[in-house]
Amino acid sequence: MKTVVLIPCYNEAKSIRAVVEDFKRELPDAGIYVYDNNSTDGTDDIAREAGAIVRYEHRQGKGNVIRTMFREIDADCYIMADGDDTYPASFAPGLQKLILSGRADMAIGDRLSSTYFTENKRPFHNFGNKLVRGLINKLFKAKVNDIMTGARAFSRDFVKSFAVFSKGFEIETEMTIFALEHNFKIAEIPIEYRDRDADNPSKLSTYSDGYKVLKTIFRLLRDEKPSTFFGTLGVISILVGVGFFVPIFVEYAQTGLVPKYPTLIVLTALWVMGIVSIFSGMVLSVVNTRAKQEFERFLNLLHIIDGDESSVGGRKYIGIRTSDGSDWKGWNE
Repeated sequence: MKTVVLIPCYNEAKSIRAVVEDFKRELPDAGIYVYDNNSTDGTDDIAREAGAIVRYEHRQGKGNVIRTMFREIDADCYIMADGDDTYPASFAPGLQKLILSGRADMAIGDRLSSTYFTENKRPFHNFGNKLVRGLINKLFKAKVNDIMTGARAFSRDFVKSFAVFSKGFEIETEMTIFALEHNFKIAEIPIEYRDRDADNPSKLSTYSDGYKVLKTIFRLLRDEKPSTFFGTLGVISILVGVGFFVPIFVEYAQTGLVPKYPTLIVLTALWVMGIVSIFSGMVLSVVNTRAKQEFERFLNLLHIIDGDESSVGGRKYIGIRTSDGSDWKGWNE
């Protein structure tokens, strides 16, 4: 069963050699791919010298790189890591085992349960990780410890069905929510984290990238849970309208007059918008349910159940997979 290591890189000349060599030692049979994202410091040449297969993505942003990697590479297990050498490659065999044994479709290297908060010297990054973790676990009723780690492993089903929309560092948040909402199996194992060297600073922007992550969470909440999103907006709109209506009603009860017609018009509009929003959420929820049903049918095209043969994308599946997904062989080119 084929395993590949995917390393998106942008100006990681100081660390990429160590990263590639570590993965070659930990996973000697895996193909190691470094995807260079417009580096200007010779990252690609160093990675190639270290033994990696180097490819390029010229659209800037980690999300763009991952989109290309997932489209171009075909494997049974995908290990993804950053090129900054912030966690040792020793995490890879554990994640690989979870994927190849069928116990996970996305295996997460959990930094936050290990050394992250003691190693990381940027307090706003610590706060941001806790905030994002709390938001996603609350909104999506989950118990994921590390939402934004770059150390992950994926099954083929996950990779070939994941539609990438994010362009930058918010891609990890999108992956996590996608896995939660589409009922993929998720597993986590604690991994060691070590902070970047002082002469090799992080490329993350605390505020702009943090804003993008929060924006992604609420975009996906809107898309994946429309009844919750639009229903909440509708209820808030109606309650605000009620708040404005109470003093008007009290004055009318006392004097028989309605002197605030503009306010009455505005609150009526708020009530209408609230009702429309609630019903829109209900309709979109039905549409979303149908879309998830179609997604499940699509997943069935990626492998065979009960021993029938199938051909997907010109590749014939010749193994047998049992109903619990435990026994299967592979694809024949």
